[in-house]
Amino acid sequence: MLTCRQVSELVSHAQDRQLGWLERWRMQVHLRVCEGCRNFQSQIGFIRRAIHRHPLLQDKDREPPSGR
Repeated sequence: MLTCRQVSELVSHAQDRQLGWLERWRMQVHLRVCEGCRNFQSQIGFIRRAIHRHPLLQDKDREPPSGR
């Protein structure tokens, strides 16, 4: 079974690339038994969604608001 450190790395990698079937399977097995890693996965997802919803990141061609 993977360690929590290995799972946290896979959770992070999964945000940027598609994991292989063995990586996904091993991660899912660990997540079924580890509440801490499930919480970490949930938090990473929340942060990613919040970043993608940020108004300045919605339209990358827009200029940032001025300080006035």
